[in-house]
Amino acid sequence: MTPSLIVPARFNGPLDSGNGGYCAGLMAGLADRPVEVSLRSPIPLDTPLDVLVGEDGTMRVSNGETLVADAQPAAPLELEVPEPVTVEAAREAMDGYRGLDDGPFCRCFVCGRAREDSFGVFAGQVEGRELVASTWTPPRWAADDRGEVRPEIVSATLDCPTYFAAHIEDELTISYLVRFAVRAETPVRAEREHVVISWPIETAGRKRRAGSAVVTAEGQTVAAAEALLLQPRG
Repeated sequence: MTPSLIVPARFNGPLDSGNGGYCAGLMAGLADRPVEVSLRSPIPLDTPLDVLVGEDGTMRVSNGETLVADAQPAAPLELEVPEPVTVEAAREAMDGYRGLDDGPFCRCFVCGRAREDSFGVFAGQVEGRELVASTWTPPRWAADDRGEVRPEIVSATLDCPTYFAAHIEDELTISYLVRFAVRAETPVRAEREHVVISWPIETAGRKRRAGSAVVTAEGQTVAAAEALLLQPRG
């Protein structure tokens, strides 16, 4: 029987499609090794998507004839995380959050201003540093019976701040997550305050790369990710 994957409507990123980090996290959860996920088309909500897993560890997620995403086995992510940001500095940075009250991402379940039940991960630039930061206290519903936040939720939370880090010195332009890899180090605990940080890595034409991390209030990195974002032509 062909396995399927469903992104519930509550886990949208853009208004009518799934959060890219959430989808990548679901796919990584189906793999038995580290993977790098590439997003190929908008992720349908509340729709059973076909999952094809190859003997070589590759994975394809499709909606009928449309390829939604694929994943390739990858070496564990090597990413140097900058010095941590204190909870107090992250709270101050959130005052500079550049997310909008309307537009395609305004109701993202992680960072949407127009959504009362969003996570409120409003990453703004930290004074004197080339990175953005926000506090984040994962809700209990986002965790399993042990109180450990589900990997796809952590992945989604690592995704959103990369957009603002990738444009930290520039005007915000529409760009979408197209490739994502996550490194989980220790479980993220629900109902505990964390700091989410993100920093730019490289800009080349329409492509932008950024790193991100979830850090405990004490400064321990618990998860990290690298994102590739692409600005559409025109």
